[in-house]
Amino acid sequence: MKTTTLILGCGDIGTILGGELQQAGHRVVGVRRDARKLADSGLEALALDLGDAEALKTLPDADIVVYVVSADRFEEDAYRAAYPAGLTTVLAELGRRATPPRHVFFVSSTGVYAQQDGEVVNEASETQPGGFSGKLMREAEQALTEHDLPGSVIRFSGIYGPGRDRLIRQVKEGRIAAASPVMYSNRIHRDDCAGVLAHLIGKALDGESLHELYLASDCEPAPIHDVMTWMAKQLKVESSETIQSPLRRRASKRCDNTRLLDSGYRFRYPTFREGYTDVLRAGGHLPEK
Repeated sequence: MKTTTLILGCGDIGTILGGELQQAGHRVVGVRRDARKLADSGLEALALDLGDAEALKTLPDADIVVYVVSADRFEEDAYRAAYPAGLTTVLAELGRRATPPRHVFFVSSTGVYAQQDGEVVNEASETQPGGFSGKLMREAEQALTEHDLPGSVIRFSGIYGPGRDRLIRQVKEGRIAAASPVMYSNRIHRDDCAGVLAHLIGKALDGESLHELYLASDCEPAPIHDVMTWMAKQLKVESSETIQSPLRRRASKRCDNTRLLDSGYRFRYPTFREGYTDVLRAGGHLPEK
């Protein structure tokens, strides 16, 4: 029988992941409020409000569940509904099934860290988020790790890729972050987000033991000034304005992905150079040679 994977909150990352899993032979069910947005994805689509306990009873049994929900706005009530409340409701439903999932993956964020002075952080680092978004994400993480269902939390750093072009637009306007104070940035290409999840799903299905937590960020934390300066060179743009870093002060940390690399994952885009070269080329941003 085919492995069934449920992708809850099936947006950009979920759709790419679903396509990869389908190619590997999975039955993939993509769940989101508006299933019409999955019409061209090739995935089996299901329209559902994940906060509705009664509606969740219609979810099919699954071997693997990926919870990759996005809050619909940057407000506390929206974050609470999307993360701790939504995930807790899903876990309650799946946990009472006669055939529960073999593994649940929750996509979290490095926003749970409060370090801001360039410290190196990993899975063992302290998390004391100050803002509501990090606190509520941390509550959701704990809901999974404290549940009886086997699960893993994946903390993604700043996701970039096609359609996520704010930094590119700033550089094209000649605006570059200041070199001092040094503000470290961390990122992961959208396709590596899907790749990391597919990799860990494969390990779970092979019966390998997984950690409860993985930090998923590429192999080179870098000052945002360096990233933007490199990008300006590729775009052949002269910097005309020094701007305040696009990062919030609390974001200056360096993410260590050793645990993920030790699991056998190899990044498609190990640094911002490979990843942004692909994004710039695909978006038609690079000037003619």
